[in-house]
Amino acid sequence: RWFTHFYVVSVLWNGFLLISLFRAEFLGESLPSWIQDMHHALGRDSQSKDTGNEHFSALLVLLLLWLHSCRRLAECLWTSVFSSGVIHIVQYCFGLGYYVAVGSTVLCQVPTNVRNGKKLSVQICWYHIIGVMVYIWASLHQHRCLAILANLRKSRSGKVVSLSHSVPFGDWFESISCPHYFAELLIYVSMAITLGMHNVTWWCVVMYVLFNQALAAILCHEFYQKNFSSYPKERKAFIPLVF
Repeated sequence: RWFTHFYVVSVLWNGFLLISLFRAEFLGESLPSWIQDMHHALGRDSQSKDTGNEHFSALLVLLLLWLHSCRRLAECLWTSVFSSGVIHIVQYCFGLGYYVAVGSTVLCQVPTNVRNGKKLSVQICWYHIIGVMVYIWASLHQHRCLAILANLRKSRSGKVVSLSHSVPFGDWFESISCPHYFAELLIYVSMAITLGMHNVTWWCVVMYVLFNQALAAILCHEFYQKNFSSYPKERKAFIPLVF
């Protein structure tokens, strides 16, 4: 339930970063000095040249990250039905810091004092289109799977009738136990594609999401197998047909 706090922080913080970068790109304003200091502290050379589409790619990824946070916040508030499970204080603090750091990571991929004078239509590349398409595809499936989980605890009228666990069916649940975790990974992969696929820093973020979500998926998969004797044996834990 307290994951909601993560998305509140993400919507506010990454929304602020998105507006700041947008104003710098299209209104000619400078990024706040403390952001430039942060770039310098993280080793980003403010005098480096834009390699072509860095600014637009970062702006697009920040937008995707912000939209993702908005959707997840809305799902936490109005879709998901949470049980009485708890979160460790260390995990909670780390989660808050993560959503601050991940947006800052995107912003630090571009020089702070260089404006790209190209027109927006010229800046759109094939990897932007593919990245956004994968993002939309994964986001739709993640929402469907979260709705399936929530509906297991609701009556047909939408009233919550139970907080117990049940075996989900439908959409990607037919192949894996935790498709919402797999979709989360795909969403971050889509952002790596949107950044041009060559950004090593963001691929490190993807690797973190991979191991984090895979571990959670394994634990959930083992829970299903332990508590439901008729659980479908053909289902994998995290990646369809693989793992």
